[in-house]
Amino acid sequence: MTARLALVGDRSAAVRSHTRIPQLLQGLDLDAYWIPTEDVDETLAGFDAIWLVPGSPYRSEAGAVQAVRIARERRIPFLGTCAGLQHALLEFARNVCGLDIHHAENTPDADDLLIVPLTCSLVGHEGVVTTVPDSLAHRILGAGRTIERYHCAYGLSEKYLQPLQSHGLRVTGTDEEGQLRIVELDDHPFFLATLFQPELAENQPHPIVKTLAIAAQEHATVVR
Repeated sequence: MTARLALVGDRSAAVRSHTRIPQLLQGLDLDAYWIPTEDVDETLAGFDAIWLVPGSPYRSEAGAVQAVRIARERRIPFLGTCAGLQHALLEFARNVCGLDIHHAENTPDADDLLIVPLTCSLVGHEGVVTTVPDSLAHRILGAGRTIERYHCAYGLSEKYLQPLQSHGLRVTGTDEEGQLRIVELDDHPFFLATLFQPELAENQPHPIVKTLAIAAQEHATVVR
């Protein structure tokens, strides 16, 4: 049985990751479907994995957040990259922590911003990511340190890190300054989000993408 992967995002030829994703999925035994953020609804629960892809600002913040919620609550394998991580944090803060919180790219004038502009933009950069030994990220990457590529200008406001962690969000990857780069949920079969973009790695497909495919296939075997 071929697993079904939902690629949630507003597909555009101008977004480099969008042009690379179809290439790196070749040979992974996945049927991939692009779902615009404006079209997200409960039918997303019928997929075997959900990947919230880069390309913000999304046309529908609500749709992006709903995609994360469906994956988290229905225990569907989930990957969020770049803006996908940002909106995964937004969903968790709102629906698990109960915070009335916002994203600076979408609502820059809001008082309570969870996602804020990075002090130093990571657009076009690459850097070291260090993973926590007892984590999904570490098991996937197979090493404590890795070099990853970014195309990102927003990240988590540090003042909200502790509330997220106290409700079960786990930071399992950081940069050399200790800034958040990977998060995951221990009580979920596969819930991983990265600020870097594994789809931009030179050696394709990236181990994270391969492991997402395996998780999707396992979900398809159990659920369908």
